[in-house]
Amino acid sequence: MEARRLSDLKQLPLDGLHRELGGKMVPFAGYDMPVQYPMGVKDEHLWTRAKAGLFDVSHMGQAVLSVEGGSHEDVAALIEEIVPGEIKKLGSGRIRYTLLMADDGGVLDDLMITRLPTELGHEGDLVLVVNAACKDADYAYIEKKLGGRAKLTVKDRCLLALQGPKAHEVIAALDPEAATMPFMSGRVTQLDGKNVMLSRCGYTGEDGYEISVANEDAEALARTLLARDDVAPIGLGARDSLRLEAGLCLYGHDMDPEISPVGAGLNFALGKRRRTEGGFAGADRVLRELKDGCQSIRVGLKPEGRAPAREGTAIMTENGAVIGKVTSGGFGPSVGGPIAMGYVPMTHAEEGTQVMLDIRGKLHPARVVRMPFVEPRYYRGPSA
Repeated sequence: MEARRLSDLKQLPLDGLHRELGGKMVPFAGYDMPVQYPMGVKDEHLWTRAKAGLFDVSHMGQAVLSVEGGSHEDVAALIEEIVPGEIKKLGSGRIRYTLLMADDGGVLDDLMITRLPTELGHEGDLVLVVNAACKDADYAYIEKKLGGRAKLTVKDRCLLALQGPKAHEVIAALDPEAATMPFMSGRVTQLDGKNVMLSRCGYTGEDGYEISVANEDAEALARTLLARDDVAPIGLGARDSLRLEAGLCLYGHDMDPEISPVGAGLNFALGKRRRTEGGFAGADRVLRELKDGCQSIRVGLKPEGRAPAREGTAIMTENGAVIGKVTSGGFGPSVGGPIAMGYVPMTHAEEGTQVMLDIRGKLHPARVVRMPFVEPRYYRGPSA
């Protein structure tokens, strides 16, 4: 019996378009979503690395956090109680990747926080984008922790991601100023006559944008983008292999409430001031692990041969002792071979360390490697 009946699945605003394009629909995070199109996962992956892929990520949660009559500092101070990022100093129209923290130092979710551009007249407001599978729990947790001191307004909007080296040309044809937006910045603009929140970020390691647009405007905008020769629809399958090559975590797999930011290798998400002051949920554990290290840490793995190591594969020493497990793994089309990441003790985390992977009952040698597997190509700005 299926764990979740198909009739219980939510539909994306662009469900009809995905089916028209030949999308193979599968259940994911409570939604009926396209895992691939007729091009196939490998070719969709390579297309995104070479041109521009259009992803529908409307299953993600979008919300606005505000304090009536409050300044940016007021809202930022509140959210900083449960995230370890530097939000108070977040500039107008800038984006921060951060983590929703439990009191014991585990990670409840990862999220993007955007400070709305000041010219909108909402100087204090923060836009939160959270993972689909966690969004209801995230919203409840945020509201509980903030205890009515801030208002969380959930938005029902379509979210599209255009990713790849041609993405800036495609978007600039509709909004010339978008070409000079640096990585991790956002602006409110119009694309093809549609009002959008445009963010230069993504989940592939490529340059690209995420576009928040009203549901009723989404199909027309998607068709405009897809009409470009360099743009093709891309499904969940390629999204997963692209983010794996980029060394990016998938929540519920590479991090969860048992794992701290330090163990997950996400120290970059801890603001410099926050490392000194603390003051966020779970700070005691996080600051202790920053100082003393932690029991195990996420590493990249490069198996020898062609057999991919899937999630759950045991990581062993050459003597056969189990020391960890793979949390994400598969074939990297751009790498040309299998890649994986997983958790091992600090004693086995050094680059070049040899390990064994138990793949379908047979031991395969692998080594610990530096991540990402494919160097990112984010646009940092004209001075970068």
